[in-house]
Formats: sequence, structure tokens, C-alpha cells
Amino acid sequence: MTGLKEGEERVTLDLLTKKMDDFARERDWERFHSPRNLLLALVGEMGELSEIFQWKGEVPKGLPNWKDEEKQHLGEELSDVLLYLVRLSDVCGVDLGKAALRKVELNALKYPVNVDGGSKKQEL
Repeated sequence: MTGLKEGEERVTLDLLTKKMDDFARERDWERFHSPRNLLLALVGEMGELSEIFQWKGEVPKGLPNWKDEEKQHLGEELSDVLLYLVRLSDVCGVDLGKAALRKVELNALKYPVNVDGGSKKQEL
């Protein structure tokens, strides 16, 4: 079971990379998409994402007390961050999917599972 509805395509990093490349090319924005400019835009979007949580304190997983509009806004800001990250990695020639998998493997080596029953609270 894939969880996809009929006619839906699976969202992959490759698909997002192509869509962002097409989007930029169609608008002649490629000349503005230097690594520096994309990074600054990404940081700006991270700021907008941070503002959503700024005065809420700790929130429970799943955001059960949030209104639908708040969750939709959160999804839009998360998407902005993801799309700029995907675009930045593409412009820099980094395969983000492979880099992320490699980082998970490195983290597994750096933070092995503690079989002694000790604390599992470790930062990535």
C-alpha cells in the first residue's frame, strides 16, 4: 500500500528539484539563484517558520490545539524552507538525498544505540 490516491505522483527530492529548476528557469530567476542568495532566502524563511512558534511555548506532538489555519500556515512555511533547501543543494551540486542518508549513517556511528539501558537522550 503506497498511500497515494489515484493519479497522484510520489513526491521525491528529484521531483522537487526538477520543479524548482523549471520554476526558476520559466521566470528567468536562475541568475538570482546563487548559493549565497538562496542561503539568505532560506534563513529568511527559517525566521518566518520560527515566528509561528515564537510565543507558543512548548507544544505537544501533532499540534492538537492548533486551528486548521495555523497548521496550514505552518505547512506553507515548512514548504518554503524545504524548497529553498532543495534549490540550494541543486545549485551547489549536492545530492541532498544521498547526503542525508550518509549523515544518518554517520550519526548512527557517532550515537550508537545504548544496549545498557542508559539514557537515549542524545542530540543529532
